[in-house]
Amino acid sequence: MALCKHTVNRVMPYKTSSHSKYNLQAHIIFVKYRERKLTNEVLITAEAIIRRECLKLKSDLVAFNGESDHVHLVVSYTPTISISRLVQILKSMTGRELKLHHPYLNQVAWRRNALWSSGYFACSVGGAPLEF
Repeated sequence: MALCKHTVNRVMPYKTSSHSKYNLQAHIIFVKYRERKLTNEVLITAEAIIRRECLKLKSDLVAFNGESDHVHLVVSYTPTISISRLVQILKSMTGRELKLHHPYLNQVAWRRNALWSSGYFACSVGGAPLEF
């Protein structure tokens, strides 16, 4: 059962830079480390943080959804950033800021204070038309 569902259904137009035209989107999942502590309030805060960080990276949070132990994102990003770097920044910033806004998320986990598990899931989203 989804605790929080904020989805934006829209067709993303192609973006352009000086030498390219693109529409890159990825479905990304972060998993909470150990316990199920992501409440609706935490998910709303996480969405705001992720949306802000995406803007800093010239990216766009297209869709967000979460449950008590994981979050789903669809992010439209530029070809200048790798998915691994995008994930690293988003997980780092949400982990740090969520623990500041919601202190009960602090925990000692294997001698580190980790909110997210070390891995992630990512896959491309959408199809490419043959002509544009």
